[in-house]
Amino acid sequence: MNPKILVLAVETSSRIGSVAIAVGKNILAETTFSAPIKHSAEIFTAISDILDRFNRKPDNIEQIHISAGPGSFTGLRIAVTLAKTMHLANAAKIIAVDTLDVIAANANDYIKQKKTTTASHSESPCNHLVPSEIEGRPGKDSPERIATILDAKRGQFFIAAYQRNTSNTQTTDSNGTWEKIFPDSLMTAPQFLKQFTNDEQPIWLLGDGLLYYKDIFKAGTVRFMDEKYWSPRASNVFLLGLKKALANKFEDPLTLTPNYLLRPDIKIKTR
Repeated sequence: MNPKILVLAVETSSRIGSVAIAVGKNILAETTFSAPIKHSAEIFTAISDILDRFNRKPDNIEQIHISAGPGSFTGLRIAVTLAKTMHLANAAKIIAVDTLDVIAANANDYIKQKKTTTASHSESPCNHLVPSEIEGRPGKDSPERIATILDAKRGQFFIAAYQRNTSNTQTTDSNGTWEKIFPDSLMTAPQFLKQFTNDEQPIWLLGDGLLYYKDIFKAGTVRFMDEKYWSPRASNVFLLGLKKALANKFEDPLTLTPNYLLRPDIKIKTR
């Protein structure tokens, strides 16, 4: 991959939108929108501002990485339309990544912070317990199995499950990779609990679908990451997209469509 190539990453599939730019394999900056559901209002300003900070122009962008779903119907359309427009305008290559995978990548951020907190605790002369940012104690439970949750409306959720793999020699991340063990699916909370809480191994949940529905996912072996790990981020869109770009797995702009997983609720008015 050209170390000087400029990449734009876009995340508009969930409540909180963000954009990031990178050169080669290095992220330069990431900007999060000012409030939930501000995708259409802020995306172009956010892109312009982040490019200006590094004296870049939209026609300098050679790749665009997007979060393609499942997720918000409107948000996914915004990302796909932007990607196709940039391809038409300056032949930018397109990478599309799975939104639930993007959320799962946040788990590594938790693990990194946990290691830092644990190290600080061990060096503390008082050696008092440091309050955790998640439910559970810092040295006790470590996320080896996670599930990502997005609200699909009408009591259903977009859900995928992952197992942590630290033996993958192809990754440079010491925290390992998250291998999908349950594909993107449309489920109710009871269906999920029946599927994933029938053994003693904890499963850690994250995702914006928990914002209003966390209580219905509570069970004995369920753990919840802190809310700051719930939203997908453009920086992780880029990191996941980078793997596909290095493997030359670009999208065909003519056939690219969002992964709705569930058809949008469109009602035809009749007289």
